[in-house]
Order: sequence, then C-alpha cells, then structure tokens
Amino acid sequence: MQLSEVYLSLGESGFGQLIRGISIGKLKTYQLYDAFKASGRLTKLNTESLHKHIPKFWTRLSGHDEQFAKDLAQTVLVSHLDMIVAVLDFLGVPHESGFFNKDLNAKSYLTEGWAERVFEKFRAVYSEPVLLFYINHLSWELTDRAEPFAPASAA
Repeated sequence: MQLSEVYLSLGESGFGQLIRGISIGKLKTYQLYDAFKASGRLTKLNTESLHKHIPKFWTRLSGHDEQFAKDLAQTVLVSHLDMIVAVLDFLGVPHESGFFNKDLNAKSYLTEGWAERVFEKFRAVYSEPVLLFYINHLSWELTDRAEPFAPASAA
C-alpha cells in the first residue's frame, strides 16, 4: 500500500478534516515548519493557507506524490501526539512521547485484529479521520497490508 492511498481512503471530506487539524505551533516546535512550507509549495504557512490548499494537496496525493505524502504525514502526526501516545500505550508498544525506536520490532505488538481494537477503543475520543489515518500510517509503516484499514462500523 502506498501512503497516498491512506489519505485517499479518507475521502475528500475526511482529508479536509485531517488538514484542518494540523497545528502550526507543533510544526514550529518540532522544526517542521519551513520544511513543510517548502514541500507544500506554500508562500505562507498558516491555518488559512492550509485550508485554502486542501484541494491542491488532494490533487498531489491523487497523483501519488509519495514524498509529499510522507512530508504531510509528519505534520499530521506531530499535531496529534496525544492520540499517538494513547494508541501506542493501548497496544503496549514501548515509546518515548509517541516516538518509538526504529530498531524496535513494533510489528510484533500489532497482533491479530489490532486495528479494529484501536478503532473501537478510540473512535469516540478522537476525530475519526485522524484516528483512521494513524491506524493506516502504522499499518503502512510496519505491516504488509495491501489496502488501507476501513472498519465496517465506521460512520
């Protein structure tokens, strides 16, 4: 599965919600602001410009721009570290503030049905597009799943 497919699986509306959840402050804190401004081809990076560029971002992802998909994933993920910490704790994955050691075999913590369990546990707590994005990002990063996870019980 390509990372761009993870975004596309959310649909345009879900993708828009995902982009609207990006925190400019977190981008600055994690020193991603300038890199994403360049990757996103933005002359200004603020909430308004992010919202304005949602259709252009969608077009790039529809064209399977995988480098942009990875850059955008960083911005989305650092904006939702509280959810990441909660999910990793729930799965029992060792981490430091939401970041796990790349040498760790985190795949071993993703036991049968993990995505469904995470979705059911957190769907009432976090925005569904953000939760689905993170579940599918973990799957993209750590498993050989061919298609993005889409729960039967998703609204």
